[in-house]
Amino acid sequence: MSVSTEARPKLLVPALAGFYAVVPKLGYALVRITIGCILFMHGWAKIRAGLSNEIGFFVQHGFPQPALCAYTIVFFETVGSACVAIGLFTRFFAAGLAIDLGVAFIAIHFPHGFSANHGGYEYVLLLGVVMFAIALRGGGTYSADRIIGVEL
Repeated sequence: MSVSTEARPKLLVPALAGFYAVVPKLGYALVRITIGCILFMHGWAKIRAGLSNEIGFFVQHGFPQPALCAYTIVFFETVGSACVAIGLFTRFFAAGLAIDLGVAFIAIHFPHGFSANHGGYEYVLLLGVVMFAIALRGGGTYSADRIIGVEL
């Protein structure tokens, strides 16, 4: 017996079919907006602390071109995450943020193990995977990309 990839379970309450037709689109927008806002707050905190602190962080961790790294990260975590939240050029900014988080995962958090309580990677991994998934899917139905009719 073969299972079709299009097969869906039968609804226990068929009257909810209309609700279930709309909810996934709203749910996706909610995830995109929430994660965009969370990462925006990370970038905003870096601006408030001063970019010299962020540059110092990259110097401390031995990154090449620490000023370029700092400005790039702050740009993606503010402008990029705001664009992800509103769904503008979503794939581009989500991919950039997934790369940002991937580098943070490998270079900063992985050596500390899984637990975020000890500087580990669990939170960064979650954010990075969600951003990667958003980069794959794009802005979705409720996005600025859909309004302007263009995806980057």
